[in-house]
Amino acid sequence: MFLHLGENVVIPLKEVIAIFDITSTSSIDTKEFLKTAEEEGFVRRITKDEPKSFILTERDKKSIIYLSPISSLTLAKRSCFIDEFSKGDLNE
Repeated sequence: MFLHLGENVVIPLKEVIAIFDITSTSSIDTKEFLKTAEEEGFVRRITKDEPKSFILTERDKKSIIYLSPISSLTLAKRSCFIDEFSKGDLNE
């Protein structure tokens, strides 16, 4: 399966490690992580628009961080992660 991140960017779902809401990243550690990742060339901007989320992925044992204009909640729904969590909660 694939996940559409916005614009014309689609990635294999198996590469996704985590999806984060960028607007709630008030943690100094998270901001420093994104700054360092960008300096080292791991960050890929999908659009010039303000990012709403960032997606941590791994491809060929290399990390790639995508900055997406789509909210983390929408991306999670597209990836079916939320459906899986919901089903897990109902079975407990």
